[in-house]
Parts: sequence; C-alpha cells; structure tokens
Amino acid sequence: MSALDLSHIVVRRGRRTILNDLAVSFKAGRLTAVIGPNGAGKSTMLDVAAGLLKPAAGSVRLGGDELAAIGRKHLARRRTYLPQRAGVEWPISVERVVALGLTPSLPAFGGIPRALLPAVDEALATCDLLALRDRPATSLSGGELARTMFARAIVSDPELLIVDEPTAGLDPRHAIEAVRRLRGRADAGRTVIMAIHDLDLALNHADDIVAIRDGCILAVGPVADIATEANLGALYDVRVRLTHDADGVAIRFFDRPE
Repeated sequence: MSALDLSHIVVRRGRRTILNDLAVSFKAGRLTAVIGPNGAGKSTMLDVAAGLLKPAAGSVRLGGDELAAIGRKHLARRRTYLPQRAGVEWPISVERVVALGLTPSLPAFGGIPRALLPAVDEALATCDLLALRDRPATSLSGGELARTMFARAIVSDPELLIVDEPTAGLDPRHAIEAVRRLRGRADAGRTVIMAIHDLDLALNHADDIVAIRDGCILAVGPVADIATEANLGALYDVRVRLTHDADGVAIRFFDRPE
C-alpha cells in the first residue's frame, strides 16, 4: 500500500493564506487523526490530499506518484474521499447508493451486476445497514444516511481513504463503530486519514495525530507523543486534563484562568 505525502502546500483564498507551507506524510497501515479548532484548515488540507483542490504551491504524492499526474479514473480507484455532510438527492435505495462507490458508471436504475453484490453485501453488513438496503436513501435519518455514505466510501476497499468528520451526526454506538471501521481499514494496510473533533475517539483509536492551527502544523507524530496536555492546550487555547485507565485515555477541557 501507498503513503500519501504533502510537501510545502500553500493554499490562498484572495489575500488570505489558508494553508502555509504545510508538509506531512500519511503512512500506509496507520490511522491518522487530523485535529484542530474550527477554521484551522483541516478540511482544506483534506481537499488538497484528495486531489480536489489544487494548491498555489507544493505537491501531493501517492505512493511516489504525483497526484496531479494520476488520471481521474485511476485516482478514483485508488482513493476515496468522504466529505462532511455528504447527501443523496434522488430516492434511490440504500443498496444502490453503496454500489455507486464501486463504479461511477453504474446506472442509477436497474439491477446491480451480480459480480458487485458480494462487496455491496459486505459493506452493508459492516455498517449495520442490511435491514435498510431497500429503503429510499432520501427517507433515512441523519445517522442512517451517514452510515450509508460511509459504506459507499469503503465498498471499493481503496488504498487511500480520507474522511472528514466521520462521527458527525452519529449516536455514541455508531460513532465508535465508525472509527473502529476506519481502524480496521488501517490494520488491513490501507492509508486512512480522518479529520475529527471527537478527541476521545481520536486518542483511543488513531495511530498518529496531525495537529493544525491557523493553517500550520503545530505537531505531528504518534498519539502518545503528540496528545499531551501542553500540546492540546496550545492547540485549542484551553486547559486540558488527560487521565489514563484500563479503558484508555479520557480528556477534559477547562477555561484558562483570567
């Protein structure tokens, strides 16, 4: 499997610099959590990493291949990107939505080719959607739709999986399961990147952390090295208390004293 390397990335919007000389490597076989306050540049970095946004400067390489030189169809087979608030506008079935993750040319209506059914069945089962497979996607709750879009993202088993806020809109059980599924993809050798605000889940399931603030990387490395009270306090401008027990790491935030 292939690592993803971002080198000296600069992104500007008008006169504002969103990402400033950002450089980071996402390793294969590891789950990396991208964390930081609102407006830090996390989603912009994921857009660049997925090849959806061309930076003003810098380069992105997947397994040594320049992302800009990889054809769109070939890139779509190697990389899946699940943005925030992904939705469905047509009342097609949950099964059909998931199958669309296997081939962009799959017709919107008609039967799913027999060869694709095992992968679709596995993704539906993995995301607890078998009972909803025939339900119109437009009738789903927010959490059900989030799981459906996640199943679509993993059905092709891409070597690079990028997910922006995978737990948004999910209840605690399904939020934990979503991150565990990402953990499973990394354990299978895939390169998995998630931007996430739920730090308890990030600290207990990720291998590495990329901490971003004001468009710059504040810290990057293994969770045990980066997830310190000092680093997290500086990142979010709050006081942080970390506690460790048999269940993992728990985090509490406090206002800084006046």
